[in-house]
Order: sequence, then C-alpha cells, then structure tokens
Amino acid sequence: MGVSRVRVTIDEIALKGFEPNERGPLVEALRAEFAAAFSDPAGRAEWMRSRRMPVLRLPGTPFQGGPGAARKLGATTARAIGRELRR
Repeated sequence: MGVSRVRVTIDEIALKGFEPNERGPLVEALRAEFAAAFSDPAGRAEWMRSRRMPVLRLPGTPFQGGPGAARKLGATTARAIGRELRR
C-alpha cells in the first residue's frame, strides 16, 4: 500500500469566552487528537474521500474552566469532529 496523506484545513477557531491560559491547551489537544485519528491505518479509508464542510455543528459540551478542562474539551471536540467526518 502506498503512502497516503490527509490534509485538514481549519480556517478559524473561535474561542470566545476562554481565558488566555485555556486557549493553548485546547488547541494543542485538538491537534494531538486529530493527529492520532488521521494516523490510524484502520480508519484511513473513511478519511480518503474529499469533502467540504463550511460549518460543522457539534453538540454542546460542559466546560468548568482552567487549562486541564480546556485540554479535555479540545480532545472531546476533536473526537466529535472525527465521528462527524466519518459519516
């Protein structure tokens, strides 16, 4: 099997209401979770088709605040996005 590439472009992440110390951990968790999802050989076939999604609406997720909670929210959000993209 040849080498495959997945290119994901996120034009904007709106983090309204988040403290500056929460933004970095949230974005890093998103990146890490996306990297894990896209590097999984078993799920690669699901990611291979091209698509555009101008807006992706996800269910609300509770957030208690702080860097740890931001990290958890980022990972949860990335997993939810991954599930939606596999549909």
